[in-house]
Amino acid sequence: MQDIYLGIDVGSVSTNIVALNNEGEVVHSQYIRTNGQPLESVKNGLRELKKNIDQNTNIKGVGTTGSGRQLVGVMVGADVIKNEITAHATATAQVVPDVKTIFEIGGQDSKIIIIENQMVVDFAMNTVCAAGTGSFLDHQAERLGVPIEKFGDMALAAERDVRIAGRCTVFAESDMIAKQQFGFSKGEIIRGLCEALVRNYINNLGRGKKLEPPFVFQGGVAANKGIKSAFEKEIGHEVIIPKYFNIMGALGSAILAKELMEETGSDTNFRGFEAADLDFMPSTFECGGCSNNCEVIKVELDKQVIAMWGDRCGKWTNSL
Repeated sequence: MQDIYLGIDVGSVSTNIVALNNEGEVVHSQYIRTNGQPLESVKNGLRELKKNIDQNTNIKGVGTTGSGRQLVGVMVGADVIKNEITAHATATAQVVPDVKTIFEIGGQDSKIIIIENQMVVDFAMNTVCAAGTGSFLDHQAERLGVPIEKFGDMALAAERDVRIAGRCTVFAESDMIAKQQFGFSKGEIIRGLCEALVRNYINNLGRGKKLEPPFVFQGGVAANKGIKSAFEKEIGHEVIIPKYFNIMGALGSAILAKELMEETGSDTNFRGFEAADLDFMPSTFECGGCSNNCEVIKVELDKQVIAMWGDRCGKWTNSL
C-alpha cells in the first residue's frame, strides 16, 4: 500500500492538485481551470486523481491553499489550511534551499517573497493592477492576434528594443498601437510588453525591498521565456524556473500536510473521494452584531452547517 499526501491550490484562474509519496516525490499532478467554480474544479480533480492512482493508496494528509483554501478545506477535510505566501515559500525552499527572492506571477495576481534562512521575512502582493499579471499578456496577445504560447519565442527573436508603457493596461494598449504605426514588428512589441510587465512588477512589488539571488520565478507566467529573459535583463542575474513552476502552491501545501502528519502522528481529516459526490452549499450573510458588519461565509452539507468564517470576533466561527 502506498501512502500519499495531497496539496490543493484553489485560485481564481486554476485549481492545482499535487500528490506526494513518503519520499516527498510528486507522483501525480493536475492543472485545472477553475472557471469560477472552485468546488466543481476540486471535485473533478478528486475524481481524476482516484482514476489515476492505485486503489490501495492511502491518503495520509491533505493541505489546501489559495483564495479558495477555506471553502475547499472544509469540503475535502483538510489537515492544513495555509495562505499562498507560506505554501509557495515552503515549496521553493525545498527545491532551491538557498533561495532568497521568489517572483510569482499568476493569471490574476502576483507576489514577491523575500526569504532568509528558509523563512519568509517580507512579501508583497498585487491583486488589483492587471498590468503585473498574466491576464495583461493574454489580453495583449488577443489584440495582436498572436497565440500566447508563441509570445516567448517571438520576444527572444526580436532584434530591436521598444519601450512600451506598462504602468496600466490602457496606456499599454495605446502605446502598443502607436509603436505598430511606427513600423515596429509584432515580435519587437511583444518583447517590449514582456519588459513592461517585469518593470511594473519590480517597481510595484519590489520597491524598497532588498532583492538578492538566488532568484526563483514561478507561477503560470514562468512558462513564458520572454518574461524570464526580461527579468534577467532587469535584475542583471540568472533566474531559476523550478520543474513544477505552475503548481508550486499545491506542492507547498502537500509538503506542509506531510510534515504535520509525520510530526504529530495524527489521523487525517480527509473525507475520502466520496467528497466529490457530496452537496456542499456555501452562502453569505452580514452579521450586523457590531459596527464591523462582517460578511460571514457559511457552508452547509445536507442542510447542516459544517463551517463558518469571516467574522472578526469569532462569534460565528467559534459557534460550531
